[in-house]
Amino acid sequence: MDTERDPLVVILGEDAPQRLDKALAQAVPEEWSLSRSRLAKLIAEGAVTREGTVLTEQKTKVAPGDVIEIDVGEPEVLETVAEDIPLSVVYEDADLIVIDKPAGMVVHPAPGTPRGTLVNALLHHCGDTLSGIGGARRPGIVHRIDKDTTGLLVVAKSDRAHHGLAAQFEDHSVERHYIALCHGVPDRADPRLRGLKGVSFEAGGILRIATNLARHRTDRQRQAVVWEEGRHAVTRARVVEAWAGPVAMLDCWLETGRTHQIRVHLSYCGHGLLGDQTYGGRRKVSATALGAERAEAVEAFPRQALHAATLGFRHPVTGEEMRFESPLPEDMAALTDLLAEAAPE
Repeated sequence: MDTERDPLVVILGEDAPQRLDKALAQAVPEEWSLSRSRLAKLIAEGAVTREGTVLTEQKTKVAPGDVIEIDVGEPEVLETVAEDIPLSVVYEDADLIVIDKPAGMVVHPAPGTPRGTLVNALLHHCGDTLSGIGGARRPGIVHRIDKDTTGLLVVAKSDRAHHGLAAQFEDHSVERHYIALCHGVPDRADPRLRGLKGVSFEAGGILRIATNLARHRTDRQRQAVVWEEGRHAVTRARVVEAWAGPVAMLDCWLETGRTHQIRVHLSYCGHGLLGDQTYGGRRKVSATALGAERAEAVEAFPRQALHAATLGFRHPVTGEEMRFESPLPEDMAALTDLLAEAAPE
């Protein structure tokens, strides 16, 4: 059977980097799973062309509107192997396991991250008891959280549990609350928020964001707010703490579960997450309001400040209502302790 794929054609967007390798890393759709090292290899092998001209240098200058063709060839074959990686197990029985995922861990293998994932760790911990639904690369996986987001994740160990959990995620009956640290403080008195399409406030000062989400037109690694296409997405959030204005802690909960949903929605509202290199922008915080040490700590936070703190669902086999909570990870807790020192009396 011929497994070779048709060439991948990408059109560089208006904000494309000027270097070929960086531009491709931004423009190639996520589903092609082409890591930067893989793209560099394809460039060196002469598999990348522009208007029939082979481009073999990573530093080749490119421009918005350039049409780049990549001869990807046969897809890489991934062998998912068990790895002895420590796991923080919150709960486990014969049908499911709840994990408190650390920052930096990818949920399942892909060509750019074939090892060190949650699935690799689960295969070692659970042996062959994971649900076979999802295939070799995603056994038992019914939902995901981003690589640098911490917190709770449930994985199915039996097929009946997988079907039952998947149904609950599909009908949006799973309880999921996230703790987020964001720039600024969402306020219903803010005229900018009141006039923003899809944004409203509910009783109790709850911020509601309802839009469609779809892959960004020019940066295929990102999601974007859209209106005429994409998938419906609803996020709610309330302010838990506010530190001298520049930073707030939010309790966010999902009515739907789309890729990067909280990150995109908060960025759309002008309250991007601290440390979010993809959606947070290059915002500076006021050293006058927070103090130099705290402002420096906020700007140096190395990942999106998002933690999956609460997970609730009905056990798919026993019918028991289950709810789990995870405390803030060490890095977010340390930052909130530091920010609390700036809170007004």
